[in-house]
Amino acid sequence: MIAMSDALSSNFKEECEEEVIACCLAHGRRNFVKIITNFPEDCRKVLTAIGTIYHNEKLSKEAGHTPEQRLNYHQQNSRPVMDELKAWADDQIENLKTEDNSYLGKAIQYLRKHWTGLTQFLYQVGAPLDNNQVERALKKVVLHRKNSLFYRTAKGARTGDIYMSLIQTCQLNNADPLDYL
Repeated sequence: MIAMSDALSSNFKEECEEEVIACCLAHGRRNFVKIITNFPEDCRKVLTAIGTIYHNEKLSKEAGHTPEQRLNYHQQNSRPVMDELKAWADDQIENLKTEDNSYLGKAIQYLRKHWTGLTQFLYQVGAPLDNNQVERALKKVVLHRKNSLFYRTAKGARTGDIYMSLIQTCQLNNADPLDYL
């Protein structure tokens, strides 16, 4: 089983031998997006490397690869990119090219600290690059919970729940919710 999440320690329970811990590459990327105006060269290097990984993922999907073929494809095409990124990150910190407690240093340290989880897609069949699909689904639940605070009655809340369920089901099945309703 592959457990995928951001790298918050609260998201991980005690390790289980049958479980592979993977971390969301999009969360590692996000740290550099936030600081690109302050460190444009360094951030572009990281963002370009991660962009290459996502491009490789897209090419693998377009080619219709099986999970095993996808793993081999990433090992051949994405591993060199990730190895170069790791070497750069290590060099930045170990040779004091980047201050540890700067925003860039913290973003680099995030990558280094969670490297094994961030690179599971290179070692584990079926390991995803990120958990964006799940996070998008959870955002809808959170938004509905927030909106449901304003229902006046229990019957209104139940009706809202039914509509939310129908809308989500339509979207998961690539149907237009407005047409369906």
